[in-house]
Amino acid sequence: MPAGFTHFPWVNPDAPKGGEITLYALGSFDSFNPYILRGTAAVGSGVLYDTLLKESSDEPSAEYGHLAGIVELPADKRGVTFELREGARWHDGRPITADDVVWSFNTLRQHGRPFYRAYWADVTEVVAETPRRVTFRFSTDQNRELSLILGQLAVLPKHWWEGRDFARPLLEPPLGSGPYRIERFEAGRSIAYRRVPDYWGRDLPTMKGTNNFDFMRYEYYRDATVSLEAFKAGQIEFRTENVARDWATGYDFPAVRRGWVKRDEIRHELPTGLQGFIMNERRPLFGDRRVREALGLVFDFEWMNANLFYNSYTRTSSYFSNSDFAARGLPEGREREILERFKDRLPPGVLAREFKLPATDGSGNNRDGARRALDLLREAGWTVRDRRLTNAQGQRFEFEILLNGPTFERVALPYIQSLQRLGIEARVRTVDPPQYQVRMDAFDYDMTVEVFGQSSSPGNEQRDFWTSAKADENGSRNTVGIKDPVVDEIVEMIVNAPSLPELTAACRALDRVLLWGFHSIPQWHSRTFRLAWWDKFGRPERNPKRALGLDSWWVDAAKERALAAARAAG
Repeated sequence: MPAGFTHFPWVNPDAPKGGEITLYALGSFDSFNPYILRGTAAVGSGVLYDTLLKESSDEPSAEYGHLAGIVELPADKRGVTFELREGARWHDGRPITADDVVWSFNTLRQHGRPFYRAYWADVTEVVAETPRRVTFRFSTDQNRELSLILGQLAVLPKHWWEGRDFARPLLEPPLGSGPYRIERFEAGRSIAYRRVPDYWGRDLPTMKGTNNFDFMRYEYYRDATVSLEAFKAGQIEFRTENVARDWATGYDFPAVRRGWVKRDEIRHELPTGLQGFIMNERRPLFGDRRVREALGLVFDFEWMNANLFYNSYTRTSSYFSNSDFAARGLPEGREREILERFKDRLPPGVLAREFKLPATDGSGNNRDGARRALDLLREAGWTVRDRRLTNAQGQRFEFEILLNGPTFERVALPYIQSLQRLGIEARVRTVDPPQYQVRMDAFDYDMTVEVFGQSSSPGNEQRDFWTSAKADENGSRNTVGIKDPVVDEIVEMIVNAPSLPELTAACRALDRVLLWGFHSIPQWHSRTFRLAWWDKFGRPERNPKRALGLDSWWVDAAKERALAAARAAG
């Protein structure tokens, strides 16, 4: 965007303010603090606070001045200074200061989730130089994205938190500075946010045309199926659909046929990362790479896609899928040079063969995969005795698949049947989202479904995903428990990459090492958003390329009246 731009190009700067929208969430909540391990934070709580910079949803790795109106980079590249906008204030009228920024950063690193300690690890000091100027100093001049990602810091009110324990779950509506404040809530069941009419940043170029609803309400449901029925009944007004079966078969109801409910699929350019079954490698059962490869050989994606997903998904074959950072073909050029440095410590095949996931004919008769899996299991010391896979110590191969809702049971159960043919006894344990999160934070699981989301410019977050230092830190994103010095070194190459070509080569090298380590059983991805909504909303002419963009929608008063009249008559 040029200097002096007035609004982002995908918004309607003249969008009317007003009306309300009712959304849904799954599970429950017991806190308004999304930054700590303890408790389950209410959905939407990010709208309470402002960040130093605001991300552009139309560009890869671009942020624009938001709470900070000026950003200064020193010549030695070992720091960054943000100058806060004059007039930025909390909802109680007090100004937002550099002291708030310092307190927020130090508090998140000390008491927040482990992610923050990994993400901002190269910051050595943060200093309030004046009431509106704050400087971060770095330990290195090589971490090129650090200034950018510090702009994502949510600034919290130091004066409000004094006397409160930041590390404890909070059910008192906190003071914020953002476009919304909490209006009312019923713990675990619903929360409503009201737009702040005199919000200090409402006319900023980063905010113009957004946050148009006067009232946003989230209703909580324990089950995705129940939430769909609530949408059909009009209790929920907007829905993103993540279940392929429901998208194919669940939207043939009267309101759709009458035109009261609209649907759309919007193609996006977001990196899709990796979703898959992961094995907890802290458990001895999954410590052998051959065992992990064997478990992947009997996962029949082709059958599932045809019989469960209406052929709507693409198999994921990279931790950086749908981006230029995904490994492809044989390693060459700079990527190969990186891998050659570690050739004596790499799994067999990394340099010599293209990584390919097993594929079946979709018939459900995956004999070749089962045969190859049994060969690998035998090499790892497992044999079938009395139809049970057993090792030399008499231990049976059995484990639990932990899920946070019933949606994935229809995926896990066919997979369990495939495992049973190998003599493996697997079982499903489905718990509610809060209990699931507690167990994940404590690494208390055997196998589960995990999502490793990726940005348009991988960097410091990779430390939290993969490095040895994070494998035993509760609440980190290294949920697999990877402890591999090669991975650690390549991650640092990513963090300190001096150019885009170097970053691309390092990411492809990391991708290849992770894939050949068989740390996950990749599942699938979609390159579209599936949306359904009751026809009371207006929307801009186009969506941003890298986000859903719901914050730029608005209530169309004429449509709302027409819908209300039609429903009353119908």
